[in-house]
Order: sequence, then C-alpha cells, then structure tokens
Amino acid sequence: MSKQYKGIGEDLWKSRPEKVNAELFALTYGALVVQLIQDYEDYTEVNKQLDKMGYNIGTRLIEDFLAKSGIGRCADFREVGEVVAKVGFKSFLNITPTVNHAVPPPPPSPGQRPASTGPMQASAGSSFSLIFDENPLAEFVELPEEALEGGLWFSNVLCGVIRGALEMVQMQVTAEFVSDVLRGDETTEIRVKMIKYLDEEVPPADD
Repeated sequence: MSKQYKGIGEDLWKSRPEKVNAELFALTYGALVVQLIQDYEDYTEVNKQLDKMGYNIGTRLIEDFLAKSGIGRCADFREVGEVVAKVGFKSFLNITPTVNHAVPPPPPSPGQRPASTGPMQASAGSSFSLIFDENPLAEFVELPEEALEGGLWFSNVLCGVIRGALEMVQMQVTAEFVSDVLRGDETTEIRVKMIKYLDEEVPPADD
C-alpha cells in the first residue's frame, strides 16, 4: 500500500501542469512571513496567522486532491499519515516526508466504555510525525535571533494546510511543529494528532 501511494503521488506531480518555480515560491513565501512580522510585531500571532492561512488553503486544496488522486476513505489514521506524506506533499510540493507512526493508545480496560465508536473515532489519540529532509518553504532562510527567541515557526502554514484538508474529510486534528532545523534542531518535524471524527452534518428537515 505504501508503494502504491508513493506511485500515485509521483504520477500526480508529473501530471501537474501549473508547477511553480521552487526558488520563486520560496522567496514569495519568505516575503509573506516578513510582512506578517512587520504587521503584527509578535511571533506568536504570526504563527497563528500562518496557520490560519494554511487552514484556508487546505480546505480548498482537498477537493482538487481527492478528484485527481481517486483515493477514498482511509481505513485508519495510520493510512491517513501515509496518504498525507506520500500523495499530498509529493503531489503539491514534490517532497515526501518520512512518516513515523506513534504507538496507538491502549484499549479501554474491561468494563470501561470507550470514549467513542466507529472505525475512525476509535483512533482518537492516534498520531503520526512527518520528518522533512527538505523543506521548499525554507530555502535561503536564516532566522534572526529575535525570531528564534520569539518562537517563530517559519513554515507554520503547512500545519494549517493539514488541519484544513483533514477537517474537510471529517477528521479534526492538531498539527504542530515540534522541531525545525531553522531553529537549530536536528530535524524538521510536524506532529499530527487525531482528536475526533466529525459526523457529517445532517441537513435540516423541511417544515
């Protein structure tokens, strides 16, 4: 299954006609972050704004992604991680982060009712990490000391994209950077955690 997803991602990237020059993309994004810093003068708020922008992008990208990939509902959150990394990131950014799956939470003890039911709801608390060997957003970037001290996550837009896209397919998740080579860490890692499965809204009955 993992190899199959990798092939789908590569095919989608090759067939995408509207590829953007990587250098131009990186410079444009960098200019956006600089403008946000100037506007808000608070790195925590900049992180929030980048996440919000990414969320809005993710809610729009998912329709195109599903239509072109032909991928249906995932069986579990582990498969979600494989699709996000090998198909999502590959098809849009031409990168394939490594996926590390966390050990799922233990089952409830005898006599204890589970918090939720259903195939995806039972995965609440499951998580995976995306480890990036390369990050096209961060090319040519060196963060100043005040940004490091202020807690800036330069590529936080990616977390928003993941949140927005998965919410559109009824999965509420958290997505956050836990390390970044721009901040002096050994790796760049995003951790995605399942909160709950969102029931599809039932249309109101006619009066």
